Amino acid sequence: MNNATTHAFRARAGGSPAAKSILALAVIGVCWCAAPAAATPILGSDLASFTVLGASAVTNVPTSTIVGNVGVWPTNAITGFNHSPGVAVSDTQVTGTVQEGTTTAQLAQAQLTTAITNLGSLGPGTTEPADLAGLTLPPGIYTVPAGTTNLSAGTLTLNGNGNANAAWVFLMPSTLITSSNTVVQVINTGSGAGVYWDVGSSATIGTNTTFLGNILATAAITMNTGATDLCGRALASTAAVTLQQNSLSGTCSGLPAGSGGQSAGLSGGLEVNGSGQVSVLPYASATVPEPGTLSLLLLGLAGIGFALPVSARAADSRYRARRVRRDG
Repeated sequence: MNNATTHAFRARAGGSPAAKSILALAVIGVCWCAAPAAATPILGSDLASFTVLGASAVTNVPTSTIVGNVGVWPTNAITGFNHSPGVAVSDTQVTGTVQEGTTTAQLAQAQLTTAITNLGSLGPGTTEPADLAGLTLPPGIYTVPAGTTNLSAGTLTLNGNGNANAAWVFLMPSTLITSSNTVVQVINTGSGAGVYWDVGSSATIGTNTTFLGNILATAAITMNTGATDLCGRALASTAAVTLQQNSLSGTCSGLPAGSGGQSAGLSGGLEVNGSGQVSVLPYASATVPEPGTLSLLLLGLAGIGFALPVSARAADSRYRARRVRRDG
């Protein structure tokens, strides 16, 4: 075999180390592109855009403050907000729009039905007493039976224990009721967290209650005078949402300092894969690296980035030297 033939054979057999590295990267790229489609959040994008969504009606006693959209479908029944059937309109009480019988509200109601089904598939989880007053609960799936009230006094604390993706799902087979002046607080978590109240019938949030999380009710939702949900939504599947001078935010706007960095209306923590299976997101630290630590990390990555091409060139030079010696 002459030198030219030998060189051609070696080229076909894989070439230099640099060429092999390029080939490996190409294979990795193909595998990456072939990855399955990403999972989706538990609340569809249309549904997540609504902070208040009713089915039979949305009734408001002004003045309320709503961060997000307000909507109703399949009826055209909104009072206490500016409204026009089939059209998204503005209102000074709402940062988004008021949508009475719009296509977006229709899509959101369909996504609400799916979300309620998906949350129900996670049960039954751990059964808690009907009255959650005074409890501190880690992330998890909880079934809470009906009672005269589910929060009789004081505070329910949801402690994420440093998990930025912490998720709490409360499966309420019947009603959700809170007494006046009670509090739900979320601590030690981050922007990927989620809190969901899956209510089998109706929800009633007591006067001046400080509530948190997404209420997905099969029937009606009533927010009594002065009740707030500054990180969540009121979503009713078949009946009305009634507001009485309330503040609600689907973006966690207005939360006090030290609330754990929640965002997106506490609609994280869960995902739905392409087969419709619901899973809890993996743990992610809610702690942000110290500036000095972050700088060292960036310097290390920069060093690796510099060393890799140098190593590749050195390996290629060694390969060429060995080839010259053999062919000489």
